[in-house]
Amino acid sequence: MTRKKRRLLIFLACGIGLASATALVLSAFNDNLVFFVSPSDLAKTASAKTAGREVRLGGLVERGTVEKSSAGLAGVRFSVTDGSASVPVEFKGILPDLFREGQGVVILGHQQPDGVFHASEVLAKHDETYMPKEVADALKKSGRWNPADGPPPPASTWTQSAKQTR
Repeated sequence: MTRKKRRLLIFLACGIGLASATALVLSAFNDNLVFFVSPSDLAKTASAKTAGREVRLGGLVERGTVEKSSAGLAGVRFSVTDGSASVPVEFKGILPDLFREGQGVVILGHQQPDGVFHASEVLAKHDETYMPKEVADALKKSGRWNPADGPPPPASTWTQSAKQTR
């Protein structure tokens, strides 16, 4: 075998190895990818992007919707809203201490065909002024908040108006 052919075979072997490693890394990344959606996005589309996949749902716990399980199990049902849409959520487990109505939450889970979002993890932020970016964007788009006018309105004012507009 000539020197030229040997160099070409080494170059091809390195190229195939690099392409295989890249394909494996991208495949692993795609399997672990978790999308972040707002209740409006989730209500509008049960898209191929979120169907059967774990997603992170961000919004505020809607007032008057928290129902704790009375069967002795650590379960709760509530709704998450961004001001224009709300999604019912079921969670079996222990809620964070800071979980309450009107509080910003990020929920990891998946949506069932019946429209209920089954949560595997609930995260509550400790800052009272926390608002997920998607919720802020939804408030701006719906005309309920203009950043030039100051901080966003309290959740108690716009979650009630969202119910009235339906």
